[in-house]
Amino acid sequence: MLTTAAAFDLTANNLTRSLENTARQPLVARDTEYYLENISNVTSVDDFLADDRLYRYAMKAHGLEDMTYAKAFMRKALEEGIDDPQSFANSLADSRYREFVEVFNFQRYGATAVAFDRTKQGTVDLFVRQTLEEDAGAQNEAVRLALYFERKAPELESAYGILADRALLSVVQTALQIPSASSQQNIDRQAETITDRIDLEDFKDPEKLNEFIRRFAALWDAQNGQPSINSSQILIGAPLELGLSMDLLTQLQSIGSQRR
Repeated sequence: MLTTAAAFDLTANNLTRSLENTARQPLVARDTEYYLENISNVTSVDDFLADDRLYRYAMKAHGLEDMTYAKAFMRKALEEGIDDPQSFANSLADSRYREFVEVFNFQRYGATAVAFDRTKQGTVDLFVRQTLEEDAGAQNEAVRLALYFERKAPELESAYGILADRALLSVVQTALQIPSASSQQNIDRQAETITDRIDLEDFKDPEKLNEFIRRFAALWDAQNGQPSINSSQILIGAPLELGLSMDLLTQLQSIGSQRR
């Protein structure tokens, strides 16, 4: 049996090989082949949203799979771009939307928006990593959360970025032993609680980040019971939803607009 920390290490310490194995999975390989063969044909937001297979691939790659259905929402973000500080994507506390629009920046580059490496191999690399994390999570949710946190935490700019993402928030609440019921509190109060307990700059230090993840892993196992998995089961399975609710998104959008 492996603890969450041990299962996390098994993937994180062999990340290159794990990613290669994931990329070779038949479904992943087929979807990637389709994406690379067709993304260059996209010249507008309309083209992008019309090809559901391309659009879904891109959304999953950027951790927005649970928002794939919200095409009107994503159209608004893409059409307004990020050059205007008051644009829709810039008003959202969740940085994933700005990152997505930066990669698929039709507002700035028009028909040449998909000509960059970030829209091609860069998006493929993100898709494979996202799939790797989902596969790990199918066997042990905490391993996926830990892998995701390791990838995203160094980019955090404020506590609101944590509150905007259920996965990041789950890790932080577990590691800091903050009751999940605290999510019912005022958003500013929640942000204050997190800011008082952690320094986001620590997550840019690999050693401090790893220490935080290990604290999370130990407390997760203590609260949920040590997972009954073995090394042969890791990286096989179906996805676990991450993301944020529309209600919380609306609250954070309002906060983001007020603070810019």
